[in-house]
Amino acid sequence: MGLLTGKIALITGASKGIGRSIATTYAAQGAAVAFTYLSSEAKALELQAELEAAGVKAKAYRSDAANMAEAEALLTAVLADFGGLDIIVNNAGITKDGLLMRMSEEQWDTVVNTNLKSCFNMTKASLKHLMKQKSGSIVNITSIVGIKGNAGQANYAASKAGIIGFTKSVALELGSRGIRCNAVAPGFIETEMTAVLDEKIKDEWTKGIPLKRGGDPVEVANAVVFLGSDLSSYVTGQVLQVDGGLLT
Repeated sequence: MGLLTGKIALITGASKGIGRSIATTYAAQGAAVAFTYLSSEAKALELQAELEAAGVKAKAYRSDAANMAEAEALLTAVLADFGGLDIIVNNAGITKDGLLMRMSEEQWDTVVNTNLKSCFNMTKASLKHLMKQKSGSIVNITSIVGIKGNAGQANYAASKAGIIGFTKSVALELGSRGIRCNAVAPGFIETEMTAVLDEKIKDEWTKGIPLKRGGDPVEVANAVVFLGSDLSSYVTGQVLQVDGGLLT
């Protein structure tokens, strides 16, 4: 029996990268998986088929997590299709990097809306359901950049730092209702995005990591499994760094 057997999870931005690993790992642990995508429809449908072939209920939904109306419609659809919801993983995120002096308002707004406002939207949309059942686990994907900052990523760092403050506030507000809220902060994780980086850049990153390697998306997913499962039943308001010791 898996750690998430009998649980229903909703994961935003799961068609690729870390989100995809979270979805497949959740399914492997027995969860029914609803997940969203925005533009990668082919990859999303491929993932849905893969999860269904593994024997779990799964469905892909096209939804813009940065849009409150779409978040509310998504929540309604998931409850109708799956009959409930136990875990929400707010993973949707993008980058639009650039030095602050050259950063446009559009670059700032798009990143903050997609990364931070999406967490508010999905959490807010789910509150009535979670409070009624007096249980639930919300896991927000932040980043070590939200803890330490990073030159050329003022928008991204601000959005991810905001997620940490949001997570702690939600934990304080909803703990008495049996709802937990935690965050996972990945470090340098080997994904499709990092695959295109120059090897010299990767080497510079890994030199500063005590474990001397980048992380695997599954290692992030395993942390998200822990926080979604009953193993973490007395854990809320926390930020779990999955960074190989980089910020130690």
